[in-house]
Amino acid sequence: MYTAQGKIDQDLLLEQHFPAVRRQALALQVKLPASIELDDLIQAGMVGLLDALRRFDPQAGASFATFASQRIRGAMIDELRSRDWLPRSVRRNARQLDQCIHALEQRLGRAPQEREIASAMGMSLADYRQLLNDTNNGQLLPFEDIVAEWGEPEAGSDGPPSPFNALQDDEQRQRLKRAIDALPEREKLLIALYYQEELNLKEIGVVLGVTESRVCQLHSQAVSRLRARLAE
Repeated sequence: MYTAQGKIDQDLLLEQHFPAVRRQALALQVKLPASIELDDLIQAGMVGLLDALRRFDPQAGASFATFASQRIRGAMIDELRSRDWLPRSVRRNARQLDQCIHALEQRLGRAPQEREIASAMGMSLADYRQLLNDTNNGQLLPFEDIVAEWGEPEAGSDGPPSPFNALQDDEQRQRLKRAIDALPEREKLLIALYYQEELNLKEIGVVLGVTESRVCQLHSQAVSRLRARLAE
């Protein structure tokens, strides 16, 4: 890992950690629209790896592999956010969807059904499902959104978080857990299969007995419900 002069051998580290970049890119790609190229994710991940090489401090106590993994994934997420591929009208409709679901849950005291949401938004069921498809195609993972909102761990430190940060993290996890528990059963199962079991959309469709397109719609709707509850 080090040259004869005692410096980090960057070429060797790049070669050693390239497989890790590719693995992270593959894991992320299956959760994204088909238009996202694997090579683009790998390129962004390599930028993150180079950034990790520049910033890594061996005296900080963290292993380079742990530090680099955070930088690699962060660079991929930043690349996806920077593309901003959703049209402004779709983003506006997505915000209206979150607000509509929140208002209906407050009024009904339960998770609203699709037809109820579509009716409240003044849409046909077909148009509503198309909106779900549109928003899902530009959506990052909701858990990544939570990380972005609450902040990522300080780079270069795998020590325990401060008591305040630990409490904050635990409170957010509990809020997320309660929001997931409140989802309709099919959407709750979808979230578990997608984020815990890490099945892709096609595999989830087989489990649920629906098409891959329908899985996308249900995923988008579940994420909107979660955002509505976490915004309370």
